[in-house]
Amino acid sequence: MDTAPALPLNQRIRADIERRIRSGAWPPGHRVPPEHELMIEYGCSRMTVNRALTSLAEAGLVVRRRKSGSFVRAPDPQIESVALQIPDIPLEVAQRGHAYRFHLLSRRRRVARRRVVHEMELADTGGRVLELRGVHLADERPFALEIRLLNPDVVPDAATMDFSVTAPGSWLLHSVPWTRAQHRIGAVVADDEQAGHLDVAPGAACLTIERQTWRGSACITFVRQWFLGGRYELVAGAGPG
Repeated sequence: MDTAPALPLNQRIRADIERRIRSGAWPPGHRVPPEHELMIEYGCSRMTVNRALTSLAEAGLVVRRRKSGSFVRAPDPQIESVALQIPDIPLEVAQRGHAYRFHLLSRRRRVARRRVVHEMELADTGGRVLELRGVHLADERPFALEIRLLNPDVVPDAATMDFSVTAPGSWLLHSVPWTRAQHRIGAVVADDEQAGHLDVAPGAACLTIERQTWRGSACITFVRQWFLGGRYELVAGAGPG
């Protein structure tokens, strides 16, 4: 049973506003209700409302204009073009002519490990992260193993999203804007557990990708993926300037 404490009021206000923005109920340019209206709606102080709006502004979801109020921010075209550098595995598999499916192995909300930096960055106010484990399949054959951590406060909709139907990475790419990403690429041999999920012998060569994304100062997700050495390649282009 999930016994995480209820969100502080300022974070609940933020989550409510963010949900309206992401659902399209409040499109770009929409004026967020003034602070005094939000104070009445939530029965709270101006400071509480201000903290919620400041958090939304830092995350790049709203623009605050002095004497005018807060408005839903339009997507940044430059950020959208950068987002294309993060691969959409279902799309890549389909483009290769294979049938794609994501198999969700497990889903749990657990305590973040204090000695793991990226987990503490992702921890919600209750000190927990949402952990998803799954396998990407191409024609029902394992294509990649994935372990993903999400920040429940930054992406509250993840708590109810059916990731057995939609791969977490694809959902994030199309639903949650980000402003910064960090990648680490390496090579390992599969241990017994990883080999079992990838349907190969232990010791098989794997390409590993670790990716962490942020929106403003808030960490959205950390993912570690294992690809079989002969089934995936990274290609990067460059030009002058």
